Amino acid sequence: MQQLALSLVELNGLVRQSIRTCLPDEYWVQAELSDVRANYSGHCYLEFVQKDPKSNALLAKARGIIWSNVYMRLRPYFERETGQAFVSGIKVLVKVTVDFHELYGYSLTVVDIDPTYTLGDMARRRREILKRLEDEGVLTLNKELDFPYLTQRIAVISSATAAGYGDFCNQLFHNAWGFVFYVRLFPAIMQGDKVEETIIRALEQIYQEIDLWDAVVIIRGGGATSDLSGFDTYELAAHCAQFPLPVITGIGHERDDTVLDMVSHTRVKTPTAAAEFLISRMREVAEELESYREQIRQGVPERLEREKERLDRWVSRIPGKVLMRLQAEQFRQENLARRMQMAWQTRLVHEQYRLQLSQRLTQAVTARLQKEEHRLELLEQQVKAASPEVLLKKGYSITLKNGKAVTDASELQPGDEVQTRLAKGTVNSRILKIEN
Repeated sequence: MQQLALSLVELNGLVRQSIRTCLPDEYWVQAELSDVRANYSGHCYLEFVQKDPKSNALLAKARGIIWSNVYMRLRPYFERETGQAFVSGIKVLVKVTVDFHELYGYSLTVVDIDPTYTLGDMARRRREILKRLEDEGVLTLNKELDFPYLTQRIAVISSATAAGYGDFCNQLFHNAWGFVFYVRLFPAIMQGDKVEETIIRALEQIYQEIDLWDAVVIIRGGGATSDLSGFDTYELAAHCAQFPLPVITGIGHERDDTVLDMVSHTRVKTPTAAAEFLISRMREVAEELESYREQIRQGVPERLEREKERLDRWVSRIPGKVLMRLQAEQFRQENLARRMQMAWQTRLVHEQYRLQLSQRLTQAVTARLQKEEHRLELLEQQVKAASPEVLLKKGYSITLKNGKAVTDASELQPGDEVQTRLAKGTVNSRILKIEN
């Protein structure tokens, strides 16, 4: 058994020979870049990985290398075509040879790259971000905002040292029409992995004093097209799409729109173009105001002439109107006087009738009083004729028992005491016998 044993070098040599025999050709491989590093010699060392699309779990991994002579050619070509830096995290389609080294093990040597595959993957990611924003109902919110009538107060998000920011300010402040703009820089990193974080922070700072600004300009100048990946993120796009001020982007590229460009209110090519856009808007407003001024200059004399003619017509109609009004008032006064005279006559007749009615009432009352006085006299005579005193004087008498007049003999009993009233005096007596 010891005679058949192989050294590790020998075994690895057999593996190397077997791999070269079994896989002698070049192969196109789809993978994601990981741990991309270029050393001092110009060689690029990296890892290729494949992940599960659902769980993101690592399914495969292989060490890769791009020799300096190939790397110096492939990297500029890839970044120029895709606008994407050759960094970890992107998906690529590369042509590789399979190799095995006794010391370094299994590796893939890159000999070519197809940028269209990466472009397709980048386009897919952009579509996914835009679809998500559309589903959330925020994709076109910023585009739907109206520009302020005078867009002069500009909040700029850019790098303080960027040449594009200087070009923007120079173009804006030295415009040929002398328009005045108020600009303030909100610094942000415009390349690398800090783009999203710093631009969002700048937007939040602007939002804290939003009443001071009319629009936001995001500009970038002088950077490589490979640094545009930071503008293709969901969080940055969502913040810009929902920002309550119009956002203008001029991040220095012409070929493809980033997601940020697609959600912003207005996309221009360069910082200088952003300044020209703002100046052109001011020119439109100035021309509109000049048009209004000219309309006023021409319209006011015409309006004054029309109003003068209208006033003259009214003045010429005043005498006739006054005469007609005087006649109408005179007729009204005469009509009112007639009505008043008729009303007084009617009232006089009514009052005279009331006076006559009062006299007749007085006469009727007087006659009634006389009649009642005569009737009272007759009644008085009758009452006097029926008075007991009169009857007593005629010889009649009244018999009283216990103060009550006795009209029936059956009301008395033998032994009762009675009083007999005469015209003059009273006789007291006792009943001895009663005869019916």
